[in-house]
Parts: sequence; structure tokens; C-alpha cells
Amino acid sequence: MSDFRSPKSSQTPKEKCGECRTSTNKYTRIRAQICRGGKGRMRFPTIGLILLVALIVGAFFLTRPMLLEGAPSSHRIKIPRHATLQNVSDSLHKYYPADYADHVVRLLKARDVDFADRYGSYVINEGTSPFNAMRRLSSGGETPVKITFNNLRTPEDLAEVISRKTDFSRSDFLKALSDSDLLSHYNVDPQDGMALMMEDTYEVYWSSSPAEVIETIAKNYKKYWSDSRIAKAKSLGLTPVQMMTLASIVDEESNIQDEKGHIGQLYIRRMAKGMRLQSDPTVKYAVGDFTIKRITDRHLNTQSPYNTYRVAGLPPTPIRTTNTKTLNAILEAPTTQDIYMCAKEDFSGRHNFSSDYDEHLRNARRYQDELNRRGIH
Repeated sequence: MSDFRSPKSSQTPKEKCGECRTSTNKYTRIRAQICRGGKGRMRFPTIGLILLVALIVGAFFLTRPMLLEGAPSSHRIKIPRHATLQNVSDSLHKYYPADYADHVVRLLKARDVDFADRYGSYVINEGTSPFNAMRRLSSGGETPVKITFNNLRTPEDLAEVISRKTDFSRSDFLKALSDSDLLSHYNVDPQDGMALMMEDTYEVYWSSSPAEVIETIAKNYKKYWSDSRIAKAKSLGLTPVQMMTLASIVDEESNIQDEKGHIGQLYIRRMAKGMRLQSDPTVKYAVGDFTIKRITDRHLNTQSPYNTYRVAGLPPTPIRTTNTKTLNAILEAPTTQDIYMCAKEDFSGRHNFSSDYDEHLRNARRYQDELNRRGIH
């Protein structure tokens, strides 16, 4: 009977397997399992691995839209006070396709967000995934809005521009603009709130209160009126608020930047001499018609504190918003002997200046003749 053992080993297969089972080498132990005929047993890890891969692939396809689908466009989603998930869902479906909006809503619902505490507006930028949109709406910071204004003549005009970008009404803003407690922080009387409204671009929140917006804008006013500029205005006989009013008249008189300092100094000289300003823009403001192309006696006879043909000194408030360029031009302009000006007859927007009344009359006559020639009455 032949020897059962292999010529290359003195051990029987059983002895060899026993040695494999006790080996510390993991590969040897695996070989021992195979030697024991464990093919059936090895199927279970293989099936488990297949199931795991299937689960991973399935989860990927299920969550792919949530993680990788991008918003087709950018929109601002406004969450009102005491909002519900339905309010947010309505806003999302208003701006986005149903599939994208539904994904975001499902994620918000799963997170169980209390939107009563999320009052504000939040921008979802183009390309944002539903998951990141959910995070933005549920825990992200509110997105600021930009407010830019210039050449606004009345508080009502300003209130209209600002209320379009915020969650308060025009009347709420106008009430705050004349709040004595609020304006006292800037040494401004209630009727002078427009003096704080320097032209610029400001960032505020949609959820900001009227007082918060005014405070944001007023910081610009306070920063501009440094001690040195206040002293410079005082040397001209004016307060910062009066300078804002003067600059507003200058802005209405001319769009030519290099003339503004000259015009401002001309008015300062007229006031110093006790002369009335006799500014046509103040008459338009008094009448309430800014489309007037030719001032007539009927306009000049208007009874109003803004009619500087009838009332000495500056109007009681600015007649429009103004800016730092005009203020700097007036503060830095050299003094002048000129006390008269008239629009040039070429309609270039520039003016003829003079210190002599007879010369002024000649300038005025040329301008009036051109008005007549053009049929402007």
C-alpha cells in the first residue's frame, strides 16, 4: 500500500490543516478555511459585500439630486415673521422648478426647522445644491441687500426707494426719519432728517427696522463730518446741516462738477452780504413741480419757506440728497467776489458768473432771448 503522504512533506493533509489553524499568519488561516472545505461558508461574506455595494450605489442615486443638482438661477427667498414650512415652500416653488424646490423642502422637513426664528431674506445662488440651499435657509446668515440712492428730492422719494428693499413701509421710514430721539444722536432736529441721507451705496438687511437703516446711513454722515470739516464749515458761517442744505441747492443748480464749488461760494457770499439766495431750484421745490423749464413771476410769488426769492437765508431743509463730492467742492473752493450767476445761453449746463449787476442783467437777457427763440415759456 502506497504512502499517503506527499513526497515533499512528511505531514498528512489533516496534520497540515491543524498547523494552519494554529498559525498566526492570516493568509495561512484563510488557506486553512479553504482546506476545511469552507467554500459554502465563504459565500456569506461575498454576498454581504455585494449587498453593501448595492446599498451604496442605491444611496448614491437617491441622494445624487440632493447633493449635486444645482439651482438653475439665483433668487432671494424671503422668510416673513412667524413663517411656516409652507410659506418657505411657496417661495421656493415661485422661483424654482418643482423638482428642485421639492428636494429642498424634503430636506428642510427632515431637519425639522422652526422658521418662526428665521425672519429674513436669503439668497440661493445659481448652482447651489438642494442640500446647501437647505443649510442656507435653516442655519445660514441673512444675505444683505444693497441700497443705492442719488438725486432724490423729497423724503417721500427716499422712503419709496428704501422700502422697496426692506420689509417695512414708506410711512414707517418717514416716521423714523423725524424721530427726535433717534436724530438727537447726530445733533439733528426732527425736521432735518434728510440732512443725514448722504448719497452712497449701503448694505442693510431686508429684516432691518427703519431706525437701523437710518443709523447705517447716518454713520456715513457722522464719519464725513470730522472736527476739521466742522471747523471749516464754521469758518464759512455754516453748520454741517446747513452745509448739507447748501450742497443740495448746488446739486440742483448744476451737474458740472467743476462749477459746484464756485456756486457754493457765491451763495455763501450772498448770505454774508445779507442778500437773498434767489435760487430757481428752491422755487421749483416750493411749487412742487420739478419739470418747470422757465421760472415766471407766478412761480416767484409762491408763498413758501423754500422760496428763496421771498425768504432770506437757506431753506428749512435740503431740497434733495447730496454727496461728498459736492460738499468737498464747496469747502475747498477759493472765495470769490461773484454774487450773480445765470445759465449760459448755449444750454451747456454751465453758468455765467459776475460780481457786477449790470453784467448780470446782460447775461440774463441773452439767456431769456434764447428761451424765447426756442419757444420755452
